Amino acid sequence: MFTSRQLLEKLVAFDTTSRESNLALIDFVWRYLSDLGVSSELIHNAERSKANLYARLGPAGDGGVMLSGHSDVVPVDGQNWSVPPFALTECDGKLYGRGTADMKGYIACMLAAVPHFLAQPLIQPLHLAISYDEEVGCLGVRTLLDALAQRPEKPAICLIGEPTELQPVLGHKGKLGMRCEVKGAACHSAYAPQGVNAIEYAARLIQQLTAIGERMAQHPDARFDPPFTTVQTGIISGGRALNIVPAECAFDFEVRTLPQDDAQAIAAELDAFAQAELLPRMQAIAADSAIRFYPISGYPGLLTDAKSEAARLIAYLTQSSDFSTVAFGTEGGLFHQAGIPSVICGPGSMAQGHKPDEFISIAQLEACDAMLQRLAAWMSQ
Repeated sequence: MFTSRQLLEKLVAFDTTSRESNLALIDFVWRYLSDLGVSSELIHNAERSKANLYARLGPAGDGGVMLSGHSDVVPVDGQNWSVPPFALTECDGKLYGRGTADMKGYIACMLAAVPHFLAQPLIQPLHLAISYDEEVGCLGVRTLLDALAQRPEKPAICLIGEPTELQPVLGHKGKLGMRCEVKGAACHSAYAPQGVNAIEYAARLIQQLTAIGERMAQHPDARFDPPFTTVQTGIISGGRALNIVPAECAFDFEVRTLPQDDAQAIAAELDAFAQAELLPRMQAIAADSAIRFYPISGYPGLLTDAKSEAARLIAYLTQSSDFSTVAFGTEGGLFHQAGIPSVICGPGSMAQGHKPDEFISIAQLEACDAMLQRLAAWMSQ
């Protein structure tokens, strides 16, 4: 048997930055579970360079609890680490390494708990899931959910171990990332009115986005921070020379929505503004002018009912009903959308996630181990 710390050391050693394959880590987990007598299923991406892992143990039948985590981590490029990022370093009760908090610490606890679950007289199944490409838009877990949708037996609750310092979290915002490409018409800047300035029309679109964001801010929900849906433009590019009216401009924007708001409706409103207000003016000068929108990434928000079975379970496991929300996104909204009520609770803090010298405390690992032992007892009652 391995402890969670020993398993974390092995998991951190795999460079599973989202741009890399996660297959070496998945193979390690597959072999670990196989040695314990637990069979696993791999669900690959189209290129077969990455895979989700799914396993279940305990009795057959519907229901049960799923423990879920993502295997990928964010890059360390350009960060000033004082320790090797892909080797576990212990100092003053803390374990340093990329992914220790987000979220290989939870996966290590999950795997370390398997022998304990196997030793219990479980009366409902335990499901295990490890996904890929969460950090780039919650992409990989979608094929896992597609596979689960084809089966009659599904978990009743999903516990996603993103770092919350083991505090129970029932909600987070959704996200939609979009790219807008504006095609105008170039001419010499001395004759600017004869061209269609793509940058200027992009600026009008961005100004409209800002107005939409200001309107959304008038409908707050105090359970979230910030307490309203936010809209922001993050990247813009266009133009070739100062004396040429620019024919191209592109910008990327994102909408982070309260669970009750619709990000697609905001994107549709911007598109309608473009079609009705801007394109007629542009095409009156150059008929082939265009404004096009393309999705980049997105995932739904999450807001689990505080009176649900999932909420009652996480309150029991954490011994707290002080439910909260988090600002960052998770795969929880996708699980919930697939009919599997989800809660977020895991060791470590996102305050350390994505930063150099990321760490998790040994105390948090031990507390997570204890929480999963309480879960095994609950599933045996």
